[in-house]
This record gives sequence, structure tokens and C-alpha cells, in this order.
Amino acid sequence: MTTQPRPKDQPASRLLPVLIAGALASVTSSPATAEIDAPEFDASIVGFDEPVPEVLTTTRLRQPKTRVPGSTTVIDGSMIRDLGIKNLYEVFRLVPGMTVNFVGSHQPVVTYHGTSHYEQRRMQVLVDGRTAHRATLSDMDWESMPVPLEMIERIEVARGPNSAAYGINAFLGTINIITRDPADTDGGEVYVSRGSRGYQRTFGAVGNSGDTLDWRVTMENRRFDGFDTKRDGTEFRDGHNLNFFTWDSRTDLGTEANLELRAGLVDGTNRQDGDKNGELWPVEHPDLELRDYYLQSRLNYHLSPDHFFHVQVAVENFRREQQYRIAAGNSAANCLKAGDALFDPGAGCFISADPLDDQPAIYTDLNGDYEDTRLELEVQDTLVLSEDLKLVSGAGFRKDTLRSETYFNGRVDNYQSRYFGNLEYSPVNWLTFNAGGNWERSSTTGESYFSPRVASNFIINDRQAVRFVYSEAVRTPDPFEQDPDYGYTLRNVTPDVHSTLEGYRVTMADINPDLSQTTLGEDLDEENIRSYEISYFGQFQISDALLHLEVRGFRDELRDMIGGVIQLQNWTLDNNLAADQQGFELEAALEYPATTLRASYAYLDQDTWYTGAPILDENGNVDTGAQRERADLLERMSVTHSGSLAVIRQLPWDVTVSSAFYWADQFMRLDEQFERIDARISKQFFGPSYSAELAFTLQHYLNRNPELGRDDNIDHHNQFFMEAALRF
Repeated sequence: MTTQPRPKDQPASRLLPVLIAGALASVTSSPATAEIDAPEFDASIVGFDEPVPEVLTTTRLRQPKTRVPGSTTVIDGSMIRDLGIKNLYEVFRLVPGMTVNFVGSHQPVVTYHGTSHYEQRRMQVLVDGRTAHRATLSDMDWESMPVPLEMIERIEVARGPNSAAYGINAFLGTINIITRDPADTDGGEVYVSRGSRGYQRTFGAVGNSGDTLDWRVTMENRRFDGFDTKRDGTEFRDGHNLNFFTWDSRTDLGTEANLELRAGLVDGTNRQDGDKNGELWPVEHPDLELRDYYLQSRLNYHLSPDHFFHVQVAVENFRREQQYRIAAGNSAANCLKAGDALFDPGAGCFISADPLDDQPAIYTDLNGDYEDTRLELEVQDTLVLSEDLKLVSGAGFRKDTLRSETYFNGRVDNYQSRYFGNLEYSPVNWLTFNAGGNWERSSTTGESYFSPRVASNFIINDRQAVRFVYSEAVRTPDPFEQDPDYGYTLRNVTPDVHSTLEGYRVTMADINPDLSQTTLGEDLDEENIRSYEISYFGQFQISDALLHLEVRGFRDELRDMIGGVIQLQNWTLDNNLAADQQGFELEAALEYPATTLRASYAYLDQDTWYTGAPILDENGNVDTGAQRERADLLERMSVTHSGSLAVIRQLPWDVTVSSAFYWADQFMRLDEQFERIDARISKQFFGPSYSAELAFTLQHYLNRNPELGRDDNIDHHNQFFMEAALRF
């Protein structure tokens, strides 16, 4: 069956020229346009007076790395842009212990230490303090994140359980994306990039900084064709065409307070391949139409220089529309009418792998639509009692409203409430204690949980420290895992002989001949982790360079992990897996005059085993292979060795060159590796009131074999990208 392209497949971003025109008008109508001077080439020695890096994410309290209770990676936005990184999810290849891969129709998966076979449920992701994951499946849609790469100030990644600060979702760690202050992006900016596999990105921004109001508006269009071909050589329909609009502002309300307002819209299409997505037997591609928005406000108030708090309210809505037509054989229609399970060979209703072999006699429309609305309220208080005693505490409330005929057969409301705090105490100048915890209650289980963390930092000097950290965390099942009502309603059924099936809802009872072999309806418990960390941070002057070094050793004990399969024809989720993970991670940066060298490496030793009721084969014997397969799913994204090497060099004549090498070995216990070398060269130009940049990026794949999915093929070793930017 031939289908017409959807409207969203057509060129979008028609508002971008309007935005650019507005930017020009805003800048040219200003009383005075600031002159942009070319920066002088700086070959001076890097000074030892550079401060120790500070992080905010780990405890919600701004701390130097010598006092923070855990290892935290910081990636500056300037590094992201200098390395020529094209997509947000690729940034995390720079983080030791994190892996990036793809499932389904080019759906990026980012995980720390693996433990994810499809949905990314065990990491908290924040954008300017706002939760960013989808509530229905507790998953991340990295391709539709409304975060332009040009507007990233820094990304902080707290590696290790961080539920003590952020609650249930921070089971393995926290990613905090911090965007640039509107006051730092005064003026206008236009950026265009084109490259291999249909990569296109067009971005525009305009903003102004005033006495009481700083603001910025951005608009972006992203297009990408994804992988080239599937394993059978046919074209892989896995691209996207997405549009983004964001607003950021800060208004001063006197000397003690200010109000931040943020808003964003996402609109577009994620193309889905019918062989990879869509239930039953699609005869057209089940594309996803996106309609997302968010609103966020945050009041910051300083009671004194040492006492301040904020109140934050955020509303976020994710809407996915997925409608497609399926075809099934005559026997499928007859089985549904008779009430027999479609996959029951004994009843003569078994459907072959290709239902069209059975003389298709029924066509019908399905939908996988869902909509999540999240309301978050948070109050946080920070009190600096002295230089040696600091306290951050607060409370939060979250309501998730989930609407889906397919996943819940209606509407579900889910509630979470929490109280958190962290105390930093330094009784002597060489020792700092951190003690924190989070109490949380979730309506998915009706239970309350406490996640503690304690740490002691032995400070060798102002620039070196050894940390000892113990933490616990829980993750509760999301609403779809815990209480699904999963099924598809048949609409527009043809031919008329099967009209009695119009409006019929196909559920697991219509598919599976033996529901007793599934875990549908069984209550799930929380997952648990205990984590032990010994880490070291140091900052040294070496000749003309400054070295930053962080080493982390860890042992994590994961228990009651939820594993199994989520499919309409089979549901096997249960708390039946356990894992022990241990290893070490290294992160180093060397800053020479006009040069930055950066390296990361992670080693992971993982042992995973099945802990549930024995799985029996058809002869009643324990099926050890099936039990091992359940454990392997938890390890699907885990790799033993992974890392990155990067160099950025500033040259005279306003030229910058950079290169990066990324690798990860043995996905899913196979021999395939991800290995890629990137190289970029850029040239800047400066005028009296503008600056411009031209850049060329090469991505060279050393190994084109798919690492995870056999359909994820790239035809050419070399991928090319051109960039042009104008700032005024």
C-alpha cells in the first residue's frame, strides 16, 4: 500500500526568517551597537591561580570538587561547539562510564554502566532544574530535547546514585544541562549546518540585556535521515524533522529577588520504520507526530548574602500521535470474532510471520497515541552558617497525568512528594563531611522510601582531595510497568464483512493463549542499589600546563532489578534480576597555552544473574538459557572498556582545530565496537559590529559494523559537515 507523505515531512521552520529579521531589527534599532573585537592570540602560560572547578548538581549546593561528595563530570558548552558535536546525546561519549547507542528507528539511548535495554529509566535528566524525561515510560527522547547546542553553558553529570538529592529517578546518576544566561547572549545569532545522511540544522536567536530585564528567543529546525540501510539492504526510515521555539528571561525584582521565566514548543515528525516499530502488521510506516511544550518559572530570593531560597513551578507536556494502518489474514479476523487467541496453534489461529501469506482479508487503523502532563513544584533553601557549615534543604511535589487509549485505556494520575537535604561540615581544614538524604513517596507503589548518602573528603591541600562515599537509592516502577491496560482499538475496519470488529480493543488476552505464563497484573517492587566509591581529585601545575585529574573506583550492588519483555503478545516484567558492578573511571584535562587536551576512560566488570522463579521449558526442566537471556537484556548497553580522547588547539589568524576519538567495546557481549575519529577546523571573521565563523567537520568511522542493532548500517566510513554562523 502506498501512503502519502505526512505534512510534517515537508520543509518546516518557516518562522526562522521572521526571527532573523526580528533579530536584525532589534540590533539595528538599539541606541548603540557594540563593536566586536577579534580576540588576540594568547600563548601565555596557564596560571596556577585558576580556581578549583565548582559543581552544583551533586548536592544542589555549590561546592569545589575538593568538597563535593562524589565524582562529577563538567563539560563546557564551548568544548561541545569546538569539537563539532552535532547532536546532544553525542556529548555523553565524553563522560567516563556512559555509553550511547540506538534502538528502534534511530532512538538514541544514553546510559551509565548499562542496565538499559530499551527505555532509559534509571537516570535523572534536568534542563535548568526542570525534569526532562517522559512520564509514561520514564524514558528520554534525546532527539526532541529543546536545547540548542549553541545555548549550552555547561553540562554537569553526577556519576553514581544521586537519589539523595533528586529522588527516585536519579538511581544511577544525574545529568544537569545548564543553558546560557540571557544576559550573556545579547544581540542576534544565525547558524546553519549541512552534512552527510541528510543532516540539516538551522538555528536563530535574538536577545537583549537591559537594566531590569534580560531575554532571549531561539528557534531551531533539525533534520536527519538516520542510518542508511537495514540488514536486508533496503532503506531505513528512521529520520526526523523537528522544530523548536524557546523563550528565556530574567527580571530583577529589586536588589534581593529576580524572576526567571522559560517556555518552549516542539513540533515535528519522528519517522518510524514499519519493520522496527508498530504492533501487529503495519502496512504503512508508524511515524510519530510530536507536540510538546513546557512552561517554567523560578523566583530567586536572597534574605541575606548567606541565606537564599528559590521557588520553582514547571509544567511540561509531551504529546505523541502515532497512527497507521495494518493488514491481517482472514484467520486473524475469524479468531477475534470467535474469542480465540491469535497466537494459539492449538486453536488453529496461529498467525504466520507474514500475515499477507494468509490472503489478507482485514484492514484496520491502529494508534499508539499518548500524552503526558507533568506538574512540578519545588522549594529549596540554602543557608551558609559559616565557611565550614552549609545546609541545603527543600521539598518537592510532582503530579503526572497520563492519557493513552493504548497504554492505559484512558487516564492515569501519578503523584510523588519528597523532602531532601544535605549538610556540609568541615571541622578542620583537611576534612569535610557531607550527609544528605531524600524521603519520597510514590503513588505507583503506595510506599515511602529514603535514600541516604554520607561522604568524607580528606583534603590533601587546596587542590587535592580523596573522597569516600556511601550511598543508597531506589527506583520505583513507572505507571506503565506497574499498572498497564495495554491494547489497540480497531478503527476504519474494511471490508464490510468484518464491520463487527469496528471499535474492538485487541488486548493481551486476544494475543496470548496462556496469560498464566505472563506477569501481567503482578505488583512490582522498587529496585535497590548500594554504592561504594573511593575517588581522588587533583589540580596541578606541570611546567607550562595545568592538569585536572579525577579517578573514581566504585562497587555497586543492584538488587530487585526489573527485567523482562514489554510486548502485547508477551509481558514478563518482574523483580527478578541482580547485578554487581565494579571498576574504575579516569578523567583528565591538560590545559596548555592555547591548547586543551582531554581524556576519559572507564573499566566495568559486571556480573548479572537471574533471581526470579525458575523458568521451565516445555518438558518441565529449568531453562537456564532463558534465564541467562533475561540477565543479558540488563547488560545490553554495558561495555567493559570505553573512553575518549580530545584535543582543541587555537591557532593564529583566528583559526581553531580540534579532534576527538571515541570508543566503546563489546556491546551485548559481542565483538563489535564503536570507534570514531572526528576532526574539525574553523575560521572566525570579525567586523565592526559582527563576527562570523565557517567550519568543516569530518567524522571517520573505524568500524562500520552495527554495535547493537543489525539494521543500524552506515554506508560510508567518512561523514562530512559544513557550518556557517553569524553573530551580531
